[in-house]
Amino acid sequence: MPKSLTNLDLDLVRTFATIAGTGSFTRAAEILRRQQSTISLQVQRLEIALGQKLMERSPRAVRLTSEGETFLGYARRMLDLNDEVVSRINEPQMHGTVRLGTPEDFATRHLPDVLARFTQAYPAVALEVTCDLTLNLLERFRKGAFDLALIKREPAAAQSGGIRVWREPLVWVMSDRDFRAAEGPLPLVVSPAPCVYRKRATEALDRAHRAWRIAYTCGSLAGSIAAVRARLGVTVLPKDMVPPGLHVVDGAPLPDLKDTEIALLHRDRLSVPARRLMEHVVKSLG
Repeated sequence: MPKSLTNLDLDLVRTFATIAGTGSFTRAAEILRRQQSTISLQVQRLEIALGQKLMERSPRAVRLTSEGETFLGYARRMLDLNDEVVSRINEPQMHGTVRLGTPEDFATRHLPDVLARFTQAYPAVALEVTCDLTLNLLERFRKGAFDLALIKREPAAAQSGGIRVWREPLVWVMSDRDFRAAEGPLPLVVSPAPCVYRKRATEALDRAHRAWRIAYTCGSLAGSIAAVRARLGVTVLPKDMVPPGLHVVDGAPLPDLKDTEIALLHRDRLSVPARRLMEHVVKSLG
């Protein structure tokens, strides 16, 4: 007699995918509005149903097992299909406006596909997306300008709130001109203060006792890249956002740049559309 098939509980699958996306039982409990003990029990039930250990949990981190890595891809596909069906059948008329703040470079590289899928599922929801520097976004978020805000932060700042959705290795970027061994202060192409990447660059150079000067300041990503192409100086970018034709220096002879994180902040009381977008961003970027 053939073995009976196991019908997976999508609620358990969603809990697993949320933990994997955030890297934290605590943050997953916050997103799903459940007690952490409930989240732990749901993972146990899923592992029992599958007959496999999916996660290894320590006081500082959550690590997927090889079986968990395999299952995660299937889990996300199952949830994508489920959410699309539900949004089309149960919430076809959901409408409203969601205000999202984000750094320009992150919006340019990573958000278009994420927001396009959300708009496809909820076509009556309007998105108001504002690009600005992280410290400006923080200030405006605290004043109530946004429902959600993506911000750059130091990895050690996780206790300050927000859900980590991305981690960025940073690199030095320059044109074909070799500034590394040039005499005099290193010319920098930066965004106006306050800027996380600007601060990261100058602090790294100060620690290495390497002289520097601000050669060009521009508030837009496109303008900064154009200045680098024009050989005006060196800038700092996430490694996966370096445009073709520019040169990457990841370490010596320039100082190492520590990773930075992207975290998602949300207001305490979110509208249904805003909460749907928050869940979608965490799931998609995680």
